[in-house]
Amino acid sequence: MKEMLWLVKNTLNVTFKKKINIFLFVCLPLLGIFVSLLTEGSMEKTDLRVGIINHDGGRIAEDTKDFLKRIENVNISAVSEAEGKSQVAAGELDCVITFEQGFSQSVQSGEPAHIAIASVKGAEITGFVKSYVYHYIDNIAAIGKSAQGNEKRFEEMYKNYRNSETSVKTSTIEDTAKNRNMTERTVGFLLMAMLFSAGSLTELLVKEKENRTYFRLLTTPITARQYVMSNVAVSMSVITCQTFLTLIMVKYVFRMETGISFWEMAAVLLIFALSAVGLALITVVFANSSRSSGVLRNLIFMPTIMLSGCFWPVEIMPSFAQRIADFLPQRWVLDTLAKLQEGQQLQGLYLNIMILFAFAAVFFLIVIYKFKRNNDVRNFA
Repeated sequence: MKEMLWLVKNTLNVTFKKKINIFLFVCLPLLGIFVSLLTEGSMEKTDLRVGIINHDGGRIAEDTKDFLKRIENVNISAVSEAEGKSQVAAGELDCVITFEQGFSQSVQSGEPAHIAIASVKGAEITGFVKSYVYHYIDNIAAIGKSAQGNEKRFEEMYKNYRNSETSVKTSTIEDTAKNRNMTERTVGFLLMAMLFSAGSLTELLVKEKENRTYFRLLTTPITARQYVMSNVAVSMSVITCQTFLTLIMVKYVFRMETGISFWEMAAVLLIFALSAVGLALITVVFANSSRSSGVLRNLIFMPTIMLSGCFWPVEIMPSFAQRIADFLPQRWVLDTLAKLQEGQQLQGLYLNIMILFAFAAVFFLIVIYKFKRNNDVRNFA
């Protein structure tokens, strides 16, 4: 036990002599928080800019225009046809609504027509505008049908409709999608930091063998097994501190609403820490030098990080890439946290937890098998 404690202390001293390791262990996860906050800030709600081309000039067309002006976060401007085309193409307008000649009469007769909505930003914009415009003109068209061509009756019913008071209660609800996206980005950077931190710490096994420090240690009462286990203990300790520091910054400094209990989130991430250390050890036991170990880390860590959806939603990737992601521990961490955000209980996600433990077990079994193939733990590389 005394030898193990000395090895742990020595490994920590060697590790933190390099300032770049402080950046890796501390600053990289915090960088994920800053990226999440900046991305969220760039997606703040903006007003929808709508141009109106009115070739009709009728009362209903003007009333529809006035109705749109009363919608919150919608800016209405009257434009000519040429101005509308150029401003939409230039991005100065989000969409253009054109009231063709005969629009007002068609609505009054109960058969709305002669209206067009154009946008280069697709159905997301046009669908939003259509939902308001068509709802409004459909109500007027229903009045027109009820009037059955009786102009006086239509005027009376339309006047009552225009003067009717509608009680609307508004309330603000929490944007859970935004919180989920911010959490995914932050956790994605943290998972990357955990992997590379584990890789940096386990690489000491190879480096100290290259500079003969490892063999000098074996001339003391320290055993090779103690040497390797002390490195695992240091890796887990550093990653645990890294995880808790990041979560404390997220919850208490930046006050990000993750929608997940602090301890549940920590538990899931610490289970992944076992996989991170196991995967990092694999890059060591299959490498003959620190250079080849670094190459293996880059070949394994970054592709799996990207495929698992740490940097972007996995749903935007091709179907074959999504199937590959199902075989990566990072994907199961993100999936578990997403389900916790949806309100599921951690104890109900036992399958996800078992899969995460299974990944860690497989990685460590591969490492143990490699040790045994070498006949002695002293030949770990």
